[in-house]
Amino acid sequence: EVTARVFMPLFECPSRRCVTNKSKGNVILQLRASKFLRFQEAKIQELSEHVPKGHIPRTMTVHLRGELTRKVAPGDVVELSGIFLPIPYVGFRAMRAGLVADTYLEAMSVTHFKKKYEEYELIGDEEEQIKRLAEDGDIYDKLARSLAPEIFGHEDIKKALLLLLVGAPHRTLKDGMKIRGDLHICLMGDPGVAKSQLLKHIINVAPRGVYTTGKGSSGVGLTAAVQKDPVTNEMVLEGGALVLSDMGICAIDEFDKMDESDRTSIHEVMEQQTVSIAKAGITTSLNARTAVLAAANPAWGRYDLRRTPAENINLPPALLSRFDLLWLILDRADMDNDLEMARHVVYVHQNKESPALGFTPLEPSLLRAYISTARRLSPTVPRELEEYIATAYSSIRQEEAKSTTPHSYTTVRTLLSILRISAALARLRFSETVAQSDVDEALRLMQMSKFSLYSDDRQRSGLDAISDIYSILRDEAARSSRMDVNYRDALNWISRKGYSEAQLKECLEEYAALNVWQIHPQTFDIKFIDA
Repeated sequence: EVTARVFMPLFECPSRRCVTNKSKGNVILQLRASKFLRFQEAKIQELSEHVPKGHIPRTMTVHLRGELTRKVAPGDVVELSGIFLPIPYVGFRAMRAGLVADTYLEAMSVTHFKKKYEEYELIGDEEEQIKRLAEDGDIYDKLARSLAPEIFGHEDIKKALLLLLVGAPHRTLKDGMKIRGDLHICLMGDPGVAKSQLLKHIINVAPRGVYTTGKGSSGVGLTAAVQKDPVTNEMVLEGGALVLSDMGICAIDEFDKMDESDRTSIHEVMEQQTVSIAKAGITTSLNARTAVLAAANPAWGRYDLRRTPAENINLPPALLSRFDLLWLILDRADMDNDLEMARHVVYVHQNKESPALGFTPLEPSLLRAYISTARRLSPTVPRELEEYIATAYSSIRQEEAKSTTPHSYTTVRTLLSILRISAALARLRFSETVAQSDVDEALRLMQMSKFSLYSDDRQRSGLDAISDIYSILRDEAARSSRMDVNYRDALNWISRKGYSEAQLKECLEEYAALNVWQIHPQTFDIKFIDA
């Protein structure tokens, strides 16, 4: 049996019979008659929360054999049990080593703390809880508000991050072309608006996630590096953060601090979801089917209202178009909002929990179970919605063409983003088909993310909103040559533009007082007096 790291072939037979008879002759190694065992060597590192104060994380070498091989991958959080053994030196090193020896852990069992979505098995009453949650009509809002409840506000951003966790099904065409289903989101804003906290919370909820910072990551650190194997001396590939987060989430903080040459390595990953390598005689393609969640500060540290959004964002259009949603979070002085936020922060600081939300926030384990169940579905878009989505996309392009200030980059990728977000919303409802309400919510989220980029920061209330809603209703009625407008249709139209039902009702009351239209007292349907 060979257990040492280095195998020294035998030249003389060590058996007692051969030694007694002083038999001479070469011993020939019979590889066909030998039995080989699967073997894997891994290095484990203690979790950051277990590291003693002022110390660096300790590492240990682990030997895995037989069925335990290929059970662990870089980035996994595992619990290992085994036997702590020394590795005796051989050859000349043994003569100089004395009593010193390297150590390793001979693994006997491996337990994963975070299972992959497809490996997740519901335990206890989780299945019953998920069924009850799925029947709740308000589950979308409750799931979103259960994400980082200690962080005040950011309701729409939390909804977007929930959809990032759920994702959409990957599509493979007949010719082999693949269309990604993972969502990419970029959070940009002033310092102190909880961007990094949101990133870390999402990584904790996700079964597989890697957190890294832009300045502390190089191009090869994100994609893959070529290194020499210490055992075989062969050139091998070492996966970077994007490869390690395959089928998971890669959170990149300080995205704007990255060097331009390093940032270009992300382009291929975000669309093709592969990492192509041609180094040291190794030409291959690695899978990086990951959702990218990036956080960045504006070009001058804080958002400058005197400059255009394109100047403030300071990211190339080729990269911006790959993000499904780009949110700008500004730190604005507002008396009521600041007071409410201050009370929230003080309460969390004193009580170590979030204030009452009107419901009990879901535990991360239950949230993970719900998302894993939802991800097993592959919703499809029905025929009757195809024209509706195409019309909505073309109207977004037309509005952007008419706009004097370019504030976003709408490409064909935007159309795919609408489909992805709609499919993720359908998954949350445990539905096999995408509904029109899913498409409307996807359009609303996209519109709200675009509105956040307006440099004039129009408030979505007051006279601007009321006059805008009136223009939307008038134009839609004129397009369909109708004098009557159904209230539900009106609500869908203005929701796609990012307005709320309360603002619609305010607009209806104001223009009804001006005798522009009449409102049905029960159904709130609209009848234009002079179209």
